[in-house]
Amino acid sequence: MSATAGRRNEVVLVRHGATEWSVSGQHTGRTDLPLLPEGEAGARAIAPALADRQFALVLVSPPTPARRPCELAGLGDRAIVEPDLLEWDYGDVEGRTTAEMQAELPGWSIWRGPVPDGETIDEVAARADRVIARARAADGDVALVAHGHILRILAARWCEWRPRAGKRLPLDTATISILGWEHEYPTLRRWNAPPVA
Repeated sequence: MSATAGRRNEVVLVRHGATEWSVSGQHTGRTDLPLLPEGEAGARAIAPALADRQFALVLVSPPTPARRPCELAGLGDRAIVEPDLLEWDYGDVEGRTTAEMQAELPGWSIWRGPVPDGETIDEVAARADRVIARARAADGDVALVAHGHILRILAARWCEWRPRAGKRLPLDTATISILGWEHEYPTLRRWNAPPVA
């Protein structure tokens, strides 16, 4: 149903399937890694859950971990590559785990930083805000296929929260989340759910 036909549109978030670094906990911002076999299987499992949905707009992050699941989930033929959906640029944190960072900087968290030579959380949020504006302007439901931290920040911004609220929204690989509305309030309708048709 179109957003102009009696209800506001929903935004379906798809986090890509498992990669070597998502399994190991290494921060993966701009490193283009292939999906593991279980990551491909997770992406295929998403397809039936989306089969009955009509999307007015499908946006996908440029790297392989997002583009490949987009194809496997049956959305590749209508997907538009959206650079604003790139994962957080982790700079010098790229490829490192939180534990490794905390060994050098006790108490370190990606949500607090620092992120040397990378993006600030506010810069990531600005990209998320642009994607949200584009999604809200679409004439129907929207699918966004991307990465963990950008989607968590995007969900926080959708709900009109500060970007750091994303730390309270854990997001597993190969999951579906739905952003929607309760009356005039933007809400989380479904979060971090395994694909169910």
